[in-house]
Amino acid sequence: MFSSSYENNRLNLARLLRCDDCFDIIERNIVISGKKAVIFYINGLIKDDIMEKLMEFFYNHTRPEYLRSAEEFCRHCVPYVEISVVDEPDTVVKNVLSGIPCLIAEGFSAAIAFDMRTYPQRSTSEPEDDKVLRGSKDGFVETVIFNSALIRRRIRSCHFITKAMTVGRESKSDIIICYMDNKVDHSLLHNITDRIKNLDIANLSMNQQSLIEALYQKKWLNPFPKIKYTERPDVAAAVCLKGNIVILVDNSPSALLIPTSIFDVLEEADDYYFPPITGTYIRVTRYLITIASVLLTPLWLLCLQNPEHVPAVFRFVLNVEPTSLPIFWQLIIMELCIDGLRLAALHTPSSLTSAIGIIGAIAFSQFAVDAGWFTTASTLYVAFVTIANYSQPNYELGFSLKYARFILLTATYLGNLIGFLLGLLLLFLLLATNKTISGKSYLYPLIPFKPQELKKKLTRTRMKQH
Repeated sequence: MFSSSYENNRLNLARLLRCDDCFDIIERNIVISGKKAVIFYINGLIKDDIMEKLMEFFYNHTRPEYLRSAEEFCRHCVPYVEISVVDEPDTVVKNVLSGIPCLIAEGFSAAIAFDMRTYPQRSTSEPEDDKVLRGSKDGFVETVIFNSALIRRRIRSCHFITKAMTVGRESKSDIIICYMDNKVDHSLLHNITDRIKNLDIANLSMNQQSLIEALYQKKWLNPFPKIKYTERPDVAAAVCLKGNIVILVDNSPSALLIPTSIFDVLEEADDYYFPPITGTYIRVTRYLITIASVLLTPLWLLCLQNPEHVPAVFRFVLNVEPTSLPIFWQLIIMELCIDGLRLAALHTPSSLTSAIGIIGAIAFSQFAVDAGWFTTASTLYVAFVTIANYSQPNYELGFSLKYARFILLTATYLGNLIGFLLGLLLLFLLLATNKTISGKSYLYPLIPFKPQELKKKLTRTRMKQH
């Protein structure tokens, strides 16, 4: 609690904020109607024009009778909307470090907080990794307040709730939980809320990923994504309207969607921006290509190991030029090389990215075949699965499919047909035993089997207006 001495309060806050050690934490001493006052704020995180207006008003204030308490001063003398009275020094420190200026004055037993924060941010634009052919072209940014406003703009309902929380002893990161109060599963909501409140961690250094790993304490040996991310506010709004939960973390330009199944991860906004028949075609095509990206190279390797069992209509897959490097190792090496090229392109200056792409294309073209490294067929199949990985936008799922392909290739190489079947069984067990953060089955509505819900996941039905 604040003491009755203004000077003690000022010195205590200056000590807690370490104003003498930090150049950007400003202690601005002023006089209001003959009484001493001080404003603490972070330089660069406030709206300068609003601060100037407030300072002008304070200097022109001539009614000292209104300075008997912070509450009375707020009611009669503060020409600003977003204010609150704070009676704990620790809360004042938290507000100031979050970018909220706080004022104390002689005679006050509490501080006044002015929420005039402004954060450096990029402009709202369509996400590079989550584009659609139709629909809105805005996307989340790194400021959580603006992200919640983008969802609020789409859901003008009093049932839409945005609950703010803080996580991390040191980072004190802002988190907002968004949901529709009349549709959400309240038991799941209370479970998630309680788990976030009870987190005892120092910081969210990697914001969303740190939060999820803190919430989900089970082993992460299962590679399939347990959470779906989106950078699109229209997708986040649609998820809320279906009764699910959206979590926004400050400094992250994406939202967490809970709960999530494998079918939710494979969904895209384009499925709903086109008529039902076109949306169904896009969705089914994505499912088939995703399955093919996992099975194509292992099945081809299985055919090469058992040519006598290949039907005549598929005998063309056996036309492989001789090479000293086994097909299995060709497929593995090319997968690793493509990942290496992708990482190189990611860290290469934009002016040189085209050159990296050209060099990669040359390396995996006829030159590699002529040098005897790879066969034409293996190059073709790896190129297909690489492109097929991008048929769905989820990076975590893309890497999970790659690991699944590695498991099947290795099992097929070592165990032939039996190994291939055992690899398929292992992948099914990984999917079936993968529990999401909500505890729901990852294969719902396939397991447990819900035919009507499964139909909705596999096809794009007409949206009901009710």
